[in-house]
Amino acid sequence: MGKRIVIALGGNALGNNLPEQMLAVKETAKAIADLIEDGHEVILSHGNGPQVGMIQAAMTELTRSNPEKYIPCPLSVCVAMSQGYIGYDLQNALREELLDRGIEKGVATVLTQVEVDPEDSAFRHPTKPIGSFMTKEEAEKMVKERSYDVIEDAGRGYRRVVASPKPKAIVEISTIHELVNAGHVVIACGGGGIPVFKTENHHLKGAAAVIDKDFAACLLARQVDADYLIILTAVEKVAVDFGKPTQQWLDHMTVEQAKHYAQEGQFAPGSMLPKVQAAMEFADSDPRRTALITLLQKAKDGIEGKTGTVISNS
Repeated sequence: MGKRIVIALGGNALGNNLPEQMLAVKETAKAIADLIEDGHEVILSHGNGPQVGMIQAAMTELTRSNPEKYIPCPLSVCVAMSQGYIGYDLQNALREELLDRGIEKGVATVLTQVEVDPEDSAFRHPTKPIGSFMTKEEAEKMVKERSYDVIEDAGRGYRRVVASPKPKAIVEISTIHELVNAGHVVIACGGGGIPVFKTENHHLKGAAAVIDKDFAACLLARQVDADYLIILTAVEKVAVDFGKPTQQWLDHMTVEQAKHYAQEGQFAPGSMLPKVQAAMEFADSDPRRTALITLLQKAKDGIEGKTGTVISNS
């Protein structure tokens, strides 16, 4: 029987700019179509690091060109823009690949808001650099006028830093459910989702934050009751003692083993660690759920138990 699978696409599946992305999504579509052709239900999530950075840089230059007319674009709006144009390329490439294989299936991108807690401790300790480099004078102006948090970045200039809070709830989850249950391939929670928090009445306010895409994909997988969460990365398997003579590639980890390795500092923060943490959280949420970390091109083999690192409860 086919599985319900949520796939978290990494940056290597999308390229670093528009021409690269258009080429990359064609290869990405083939790997995803392989899973759909085997009878699996697939829901896609993706990162947006290079893309949202490009949008931020463009908006910064627009503001610099005419500061009296243009103000800096809110980060939440930039995330929404990135969801739209990444989803546009992904859904077109996947639709074309499926039709080439004789598979009639709808593919839709849902611009997805993800609720965060304004009291999350991450807001008190922003760490994620975003946007263009600024001069000291520009940075001081942004601090004064817009209350930005900024850091000096290795002698290259100043950059804004924002929080990376944990996702609490997916606002459009009922819409995603309806589309998935109707047999469509859904692209959702792009870039970790548009970060929002509740204010008065029913208003949702955009937050100056970046949600980790792997944690957002984990939440999405839990809320659509997925069987598998596949987190794609630049290596085929997770390793301990990475880069050392004692390096060991792992075929399988229980949640407890993964916790132990994480406590030892085996996984790099901002790289493999959030992937393993999201995989643990998903696998630990239900005994029948399994997480897999592997390469995009190996996703099908991973589902068949041939490669990748599997994280499960036992």
